Amino acid sequence: MEYFVHILVITGIYVILTLSLNLVVGYTGLAALGHAAFSCVGAYASSLLAMNYGVSPWLGLPIGACSAAVLGAVVGAPSLRLKGDYLALATFGLGVIVYSIAKNWVAVTRGPMGLPGIPGFSIFGIQLSGVWAYLILVAVFVFLTYFVLRRVVKSPFGRILRGIREDEVAALAMGKNVNKYKIIVFMVGAFFAGIAGSLYAHYITFIDPSSFTVMESITILLMVVFGGMGSLGGSFAGAAVLVIFPELLRFLGMPSSVAAPLRQMIYGLLLIVLMLKRPQGILGTYRWK
Repeated sequence: MEYFVHILVITGIYVILTLSLNLVVGYTGLAALGHAAFSCVGAYASSLLAMNYGVSPWLGLPIGACSAAVLGAVVGAPSLRLKGDYLALATFGLGVIVYSIAKNWVAVTRGPMGLPGIPGFSIFGIQLSGVWAYLILVAVFVFLTYFVLRRVVKSPFGRILRGIREDEVAALAMGKNVNKYKIIVFMVGAFFAGIAGSLYAHYITFIDPSSFTVMESITILLMVVFGGMGSLGGSFAGAAVLVIFPELLRFLGMPSSVAAPLRQMIYGLLLIVLMLKRPQGILGTYRWK
């Protein structure tokens, strides 16, 4: 039973990542391929503060999220001049840079050896050690993320983001400061990705650069596309299906040498069928042009 609860915890963390990326890609129409870099910054910042300076994870989590938001502002700067494929390449490069720093700055991050023994969360001195406790904790953060982002996308600010997505020139003609909104949306998305990274680090109690590769960024983007861009509910669906469904195939009793490739084949087949039959995703209303 604990295994299923563990999968639900991981699913919740991916829901936060997918919701935050959907704000950037689905609602604003900005091609971003380096979202795992923000979760990497949040995870390492929170973990290093806890391990080296004894900072509580409750304090390290917002610090890590704010650190990721600062990086989001740095990424948002190129978006003022780059669009489409060029912006995708720039954010892809960011993911590579952050991964390389985490892997090669051995004096701080321990490189490929990773950071073992990361302290977990505690409440009134009681350590959260069971998967059920972390399921509740992650569920609370999923709700907060959904609540905040829903308020954002339903507000006038959100309508401007959709205006930028549909026609940036028209948004400029209406007197909107498009550059400011792009930077803000990157910072907000990065902030929540940093929260997800910090939750992951303190739950697993071990991180290394392999958890934040460029392929991880692409996986998160696929969850957004699969669930539906421009749909917060689609973020839940995309993350749940692409995290839980491959795990169910473990129970078919096949050898691992066969099960792993089969999971990848079915995973790819699902995406191909969806792109052909419903390119806007399961619950999406917007198709990436």
